[in-house]
Amino acid sequence: MRRHGTSRTTLSWAALAAAGALTLGACGGGDGGKDQPAQGGAVQTPGVALPQLNGEKLAVAAVWTGPEQENFTKVLKEFEKRTGASVTFVPAQDPIVTFLGSKIAGGAPPDVALLPQVGALVSAVQNKWAQPVGPEAQAQLDKNYSAGWKSLGAVGGTQYGVYYKAANKSLIWYNAKAFEAAGVKPPATWKELLTAADTLSASGVPAVSVAGADGWTLTDWFENVYLSQAGPEKYDQLAKHQIKWTDDSVKQALTTLGELFGRKDFLAGGPSGALSTEFPKSVTQTFTGGDRPAAAMVYEGDFVAVNIAQTEAKVGTDALVFPFPAVGAKAPVVSGGDVAVALKPSKGAQALLTFLASADAAAIQAREGGFISPNKAVDMAAYPNDIQRDIAKALIAAGDDFRFDMSDQAPAAFGGTPGAGEWKALQDFLANPSDVAGTQAKLEADAAKAYGN
Repeated sequence: MRRHGTSRTTLSWAALAAAGALTLGACGGGDGGKDQPAQGGAVQTPGVALPQLNGEKLAVAAVWTGPEQENFTKVLKEFEKRTGASVTFVPAQDPIVTFLGSKIAGGAPPDVALLPQVGALVSAVQNKWAQPVGPEAQAQLDKNYSAGWKSLGAVGGTQYGVYYKAANKSLIWYNAKAFEAAGVKPPATWKELLTAADTLSASGVPAVSVAGADGWTLTDWFENVYLSQAGPEKYDQLAKHQIKWTDDSVKQALTTLGELFGRKDFLAGGPSGALSTEFPKSVTQTFTGGDRPAAAMVYEGDFVAVNIAQTEAKVGTDALVFPFPAVGAKAPVVSGGDVAVALKPSKGAQALLTFLASADAAAIQAREGGFISPNKAVDMAAYPNDIQRDIAKALIAAGDDFRFDMSDQAPAAFGGTPGAGEWKALQDFLANPSDVAGTQAKLEADAAKAYGN
C-alpha cells in the first residue's frame, strides 16, 4: 500500500549516536499558553491564528492510551480554549483502518484521526475518507516542517496529513541499579549486548523485558537489527517489497535476533512471559523492584519516558538509556510518527489540523515529556530535559535525512494488524526463534498478498 515515494534516508540523531550511554533528566510538566480570545473572528496567538468555533463539536480518534492520551488531551483543551469548540477524544483500536471503517460505515466518523502508520494514511485516501489539508494548515506545514515530513503526509502529490508526533525508535532503556549490581556497562555493539545480557541473567535478573503481546514492538526489534546489519539500501528495498522476505539478508537478521530471543534466561518470564507482556508492562516491570526488577533492560523509543513516569523510578537516576547497539558497521536509527488527517470537510477539522501543525500545540505536549515533534519551530526550551532536547535538535537538524519505521510504511494488513501479517509472524518467531526459514516463508506469503506482488 506504501507505493508513493518519500524520503527514506537515515536519521542522524548525532547527539545520541555520539553520546554512547545517555542519561536523561527527570520529566517535568507544564500547561498550555494563556492566550485570550481576540476581538473579531479569529483568536490571535504567538504562532497561529484560529477561527472562532463556538458551539462546534469535534471528535478526535487515536490509538493512544494512558499518559500519552492524557497529555494529548491537554493539547485539545487548549484548542477548545482558543476556539470555543468542544472536542471529544475517541480511543481507537488497532488496526485503526478497520476501526475507522466501522465508524464511517455506521455514519459516525471522527472529525480528525491520528494514524500511526503511513499505510493507514494511504488506505484512508484510497477509501476516499481523507480530506486534503486546507490553506491555513498548509501554511503552517510550509513554515514549520521539512520537505521529508511533508512528503510523508502526502499521497499522490496531494497533502492530506500533518505529522504531529515523531519518535526515535532506536533506544534501549535500563535499570541503573541492576546494571550496577551486575557490574555491567551499556553496550555499543550487538556482541557486547549479548555479553551484557549473559552477565545480567547470571546475576539473577533477566536481561530484557520484551513486549511480545504487542507485535509492533517486535517489528521494531527486527528493523533495528536489519537496518544496521543489511544497510539502508536493502532496508528501502524490503520496505517497498522490492526484495522478498526470503532474501538472505532477512535470514541473517532473524538469526541475529534469535541470538537474543532464543535464550530463555535472557527474557523476563521466558518466551511465554514475553508473549503475554504488553508494552506498558514491559516498561514498568523493568523499573520496579529496585536492583531486582523483572528485567534489566527494555527496548523502545523516546516515548518510554512516559511509562517510566508511572513508576517510582526517576529518569536520569534510576532509569537510563543508550542507543540501540550496532549490529553491522553503524548503529541503526529508526524513526516513526503519528499523522493527523481530517475525515470530515468541516471548518473545525481544518482548524484542528492547523493547530496541530503549529508550534503552539507541539510545545504543550513537549513539556509533558515522552514526546518529540518534527516541527522545527518548537522552542527547544519546551522539552523537559537535556536529552529530550538533544533528540529533538537532532531530528530537526536531520532535515530530510531520515529512515521511517518499515512496518509503518507497509500495507496495514501486513505491517499494522494485531494477530496477522508481520506482527503475528514475529510473535511466532519469538515463541520459536530456531524456525528462521518458516518465519521467512510466512512473512513473504503475507507480504506478497498485502502488497499485491
